[in-house]
Amino acid sequence: MNPREPVLPLPDVQSSADRREVAIDRVGVRGLRHPLQIATPAGTQGTVAMVDMYVSLPPDRKGTHMSRFVEVLQSHHEPLSIPVLRDLLAHTVRTLDAREGTIELRFPYFIDKAAPVSGVRGLLDYDVTLTARLVKDVMKVRQKVVVPVTSLCPCSKKVSEYGAHNQRSHVTIEVEAEDDISIEEQVRYAEDAASCELYSVLKRPDEKFVTERAYDNPKFVEDMVRDLAVALRSDPRIRGFRVESENFESIHNHSAYALIEHGLGS
Repeated sequence: MNPREPVLPLPDVQSSADRREVAIDRVGVRGLRHPLQIATPAGTQGTVAMVDMYVSLPPDRKGTHMSRFVEVLQSHHEPLSIPVLRDLLAHTVRTLDAREGTIELRFPYFIDKAAPVSGVRGLLDYDVTLTARLVKDVMKVRQKVVVPVTSLCPCSKKVSEYGAHNQRSHVTIEVEAEDDISIEEQVRYAEDAASCELYSVLKRPDEKFVTERAYDNPKFVEDMVRDLAVALRSDPRIRGFRVESENFESIHNHSAYALIEHGLGS
């Protein structure tokens, strides 16, 4: 092309009319890997998130502009928090000229924990999912955290002359809150409901402590989700939650599982 020749405007196919008159609930980008800074009580923390971004598409429009999702995401440089996520979704919907939208971010989050006796410190990772949805002019944000813990079987302890089988468990807490609730608070809720919490580094005095702690605090999966439900219902910030416990059994080749859901809509 001769650089002196005028550049003609390129056709905008996505904005052209579609005659099928079929609306699309969600259209956008999925599985976009993106670096993020997360706002934490201790400052900012770097991570890498898998990001899904969608908007609704009216029945008369042929397509959406996929590149604009990435442009919006890359234009936000503030450390991620619930208010920032709300702003990001609002910006996305405006930019894509849509009425409804969804953003979901999945990322590892690290908490620096001290061992219970020796005090030696180490990082423990937790899987976090943040989801913001705008539907019918109402925006809702949910925060989900998967917390690894220890559970010890009350039945095994009761029927055995010595010892009891225990297992590592995953407690999942998803909340929809009126006000911000930190990831650390959700982790603490889960760990308080378990037989014992986990640590990344343990010395021998710490190992003795966690073994005896679990033995003195046996929990079924049913106990853990019920204790969690009672605690979350008493938190005035939380208007809805889903709690799950999956025990990866040490004496079976299957898991034990329980779930309680309260106050969450679709």
